[in-house]
Amino acid sequence: MEIWYNGQKWERKMFSFKGFITKEKNTHLEHLEDDIINRGSKGGENAINFLNSVRNMLAGNIGGKLNMSVKWDGAPAVFCGINPENGKFFVGTKSVFNVTPKINYTPGDIRKNHGGELANKLLVCLRELPKLGLTGVYQGDLLFTRGDLKMAAIEGENMITFTPNTITYAVPATSDIGKTIARAKLGIVFHTFYSGKTMTSMTAGFGSVKGKSPTSSIFLASASYKDTSGSATFNKAELAQFDARIRMAQGSLAKAKPILDLMSERVSANDQYSVGYRLKTFFNYYIKNSNSGMDKVKVMQNQFRAYYENFMQSEIDSKKTERGKAPYIKAKEDGLKFIDRNQSALYFAIASHITLANAKNYLIQKLAQVQSIGHFLRTTNGYKVTAPEGYVAVDRVAGAVKLVDRLEFSRANFTAEKDWVKG
Repeated sequence: MEIWYNGQKWERKMFSFKGFITKEKNTHLEHLEDDIINRGSKGGENAINFLNSVRNMLAGNIGGKLNMSVKWDGAPAVFCGINPENGKFFVGTKSVFNVTPKINYTPGDIRKNHGGELANKLLVCLRELPKLGLTGVYQGDLLFTRGDLKMAAIEGENMITFTPNTITYAVPATSDIGKTIARAKLGIVFHTFYSGKTMTSMTAGFGSVKGKSPTSSIFLASASYKDTSGSATFNKAELAQFDARIRMAQGSLAKAKPILDLMSERVSANDQYSVGYRLKTFFNYYIKNSNSGMDKVKVMQNQFRAYYENFMQSEIDSKKTERGKAPYIKAKEDGLKFIDRNQSALYFAIASHITLANAKNYLIQKLAQVQSIGHFLRTTNGYKVTAPEGYVAVDRVAGAVKLVDRLEFSRANFTAEKDWVKG
């Protein structure tokens, strides 16, 4: 069957991805600065390479290795397409890759596997997304279904808004894109495709989907980052400031190398009581509970020791018998000895994490100058202008990481009430 859109024949080949292939499923992306905890000194090298790749892109030197996409704040994550094992169209969440997968081919499957608002949204996806004629398996973030669209007056202008997760997106109601959104029954942005002969053996390709939606019932947002105005280009002074931040990060990483490699071994082993694992959770804890930016490195170092000691003590106190307490007492003693014996290296590990985050945020501020849709945080006093959630940087060698201002966005995301249920 031929499909026509805007007077042109629409073909499946209109959907294409630019990116790279990985054996990992794209169910979770890490923050760039956390790579030093996950992968030690190698993660530090990757982080520096990522930052310099984005820096070169904004300086006008692309280099051909980096692929950049805008990270929409969509939710929930939707997986859809043709199951290669049976040729049937399906929709689902990341649970389609479970050991016992939840793959939905019919409304009955959705009602059996999911509940609440998530089930309602997946029902709309099952009805509408086959119209795209997808030939593979795709992953995207749902932006809205019809009932999520609201009218709001923002800065004196009538806007169509939708709030899939934390950020409220707003476009003028009378604009072309506003009219397109108003006609749509759902909005989605695709950022990953999967290929393979079975669901369990699929490989992921990161990138941005290209092509227009063949139906007015679907608003197909673009994930590709494109600066046509030149407003995000670095000038000479900004390049000098950024390069100085990179040199600071490299200096701290060199001094932190021994402890980073030791900590990453336990993180890789998923040792939840190791110093490295708790350091990573400490940064999330700090962001969630801090009303200001990161503190001085020495202050945070002392706070981390107290955090680790308190966490381990709570684990000990939760056990009812001396035998049950014993391994946690030993883990606490070993962890505190490790912290106290490696104070200098731990200081520079924390400094590296903070400096990498600062360099990343410097880039985000430049990238955020290019916006076609307004971004707001909904507050009790109205709408507060904010930046996009962030960006995904893909390097063919290092992989993919997300570039997000954690102090601004992640804190709001931690505390936001969700209108849907993960599953």
